[in-house]
Amino acid sequence: MRDFGGIVERTPVRVVRPGSADEVAAAVRDAAADGLEALPRGLGHSTYGQSLTSGVSLDLRGLAGVDVVETGAAGDGGTAVAGAGASWREVLAATLPHGLAPPVLTDYLDLTVGGTLSAGGVGGTSHRYGTQGDNVRALDAVVGGEAVRCSPGVRPEVFDAVLGGVGRHGVITAAELRLVPAPERVLCCTIPCRDAADMLRVQREVRAEEVSARIKPADDGWAYEVKAVLPTDGGEPPPGTAETEELAYFDFCDRMRPDVAELIALGEWARPHPQGMVFLPVSRAAEVIESTMAETTPADLGLSGIILVRVVRSGRVPVAGGAAVLFGMLRTASPGCAPVEAMLAANRTLLDRARAVGGARYAVDAVPS
Repeated sequence: MRDFGGIVERTPVRVVRPGSADEVAAAVRDAAADGLEALPRGLGHSTYGQSLTSGVSLDLRGLAGVDVVETGAAGDGGTAVAGAGASWREVLAATLPHGLAPPVLTDYLDLTVGGTLSAGGVGGTSHRYGTQGDNVRALDAVVGGEAVRCSPGVRPEVFDAVLGGVGRHGVITAAELRLVPAPERVLCCTIPCRDAADMLRVQREVRAEEVSARIKPADDGWAYEVKAVLPTDGGEPPPGTAETEELAYFDFCDRMRPDVAELIALGEWARPHPQGMVFLPVSRAAEVIESTMAETTPADLGLSGIILVRVVRSGRVPVAGGAAVLFGMLRTASPGCAPVEAMLAANRTLLDRARAVGGARYAVDAVPS
């Protein structure tokens, strides 16, 4: 069995496909009785075997379904309950008819709720709303073979351990998600930047619902740009905007779908993805990014690789101060580019550099131990 990273392989003793939280609890107890690890798996989008086990693999895709249980007073928000195996695409399909959406979405919608909450969950609105875990009202989980309900006010130690715990401290079976009003249409603005410091400054200062940054190959090295997204009735484009594109809100949320279809057709989606992702202190992020880019070539990234930079404000980020910069070298081991081993070595260098300034790794990155 492999994950999206395509680097680590493990063969489980058995695969269990539970259809309820009680069945998850029974499978965890049975695994413990046999002296085996029981590890949850959604769509296996980890990059270095975090969703793989040599024990019991719990395929949670059967724990699906999304119910909008509260639409909020005067449409000011609401709540949805989603099974751990539901995808964020399915969550949106249930909430958008009510004019609502989760505050934080992943760029790629075909990931499971349980999977991203187990990793942390960072999106383009994390500069405002934090991680996806910051927007969970309560969880149903299985801990030690027991089905429990937890929240910030009920068994908070379980709640905090399971969110971002990569399945090692318990198995999420369902989540109660906070919702916010969703716009009908959005304006996507591209803002070119001079360098990493300018890119981070723009992200901090721009007023937009969603903000993220990319670093792309250019003729003279690397080009830095910020993408700012605001409702079409949310005012003028930010200063420095060079390009704009108007989209329906769902089309914006699902913007990766055509790209993924093309990558699948090209064979790139199935190649190894040695992705390096770290959280950096805001005050030291620019120097780490610039140092990393100075020793990186397009071949070190891969033909379909992406470099992503986001400011994240959250007490759940493992960096002092409650805010950090997520720096993601989302590599693909394409033919003719750097081999997997070289990409993993570069990830190790990045992690060492991050830790030297008080940073930390993201839970589902690809770094050899």
